[in-house]
Amino acid sequence: MTDASFPVVGTRFETELQVRPDDIDMNRHVHNSRYFDYVLAARYDQMARCYYLSMDEFLKAGFGWVVRTAHVEYKRPLTLGDGMIVTTWVETMHADGVTVGFQIRKKTNGKLACDGHFHYTMIDIQTGRAAKIPAWIAQKYAI
Repeated sequence: MTDASFPVVGTRFETELQVRPDDIDMNRHVHNSRYFDYVLAARYDQMARCYYLSMDEFLKAGFGWVVRTAHVEYKRPLTLGDGMIVTTWVETMHADGVTVGFQIRKKTNGKLACDGHFHYTMIDIQTGRAAKIPAWIAQKYAI
């Protein structure tokens, strides 16, 4: 893999989640920080279920992911009891990370609650420093 980023034909994967009472803020809708948690939960699920590379396997190989940049555009609120579908996909792959696009839609009507992207940097868990993505991992993420 070169140092330049390249687009990936990112297959979109879905995870269904539910708004919990502790997700609600004083304005009676989901607190903005919880949307980050929803994307993270979906990615953990999808790593194992869709990419066939669980976070446990990642850690055993000596790697982890950290969020370098997060961009979220809020469209409409989620409220207590709402079900949601979190869709994510790899948009680009870089020598040491990936940019993951996402959408969160209300399950009942499919309306977009928010969308955006996260740039994750791969780290060597021994040093805590950025690490180049090995070819075997890049191949799994390039689906």
